[in-house]
Amino acid sequence: MADALILEFDGIGPAEYHAVSAKLGLDDAHWTQSAAPAGLLSHAAGAKPGGFVVLEVWESKADQEKFMNERLGKALQEGGVTSAPSRVEWLAVEHYEHIG
Repeated sequence: MADALILEFDGIGPAEYHAVSAKLGLDDAHWTQSAAPAGLLSHAAGAKPGGFVVLEVWESKADQEKFMNERLGKALQEGGVTSAPSRVEWLAVEHYEHIG
């Protein structure tokens, strides 16, 4: 079954999120299945007081780790996200539906 990932960042906001997305070549107009990282099933992101949260569902933790090592880690640095997330939590997904 899939795995969900919660990433919370303190001290960053939409500007850094969009900068990282641009480094990845993924802006709001280009989040298509063919452009998304292999194994990513869904992605949502939004501001919280004093920071930003990303929630993703992956086919596996290994898929996300590969994306982190090959592309995301560098894009985070280049996009101005230099601190580690304040929260990293994996959840075993019991049920997943794509509604839409």
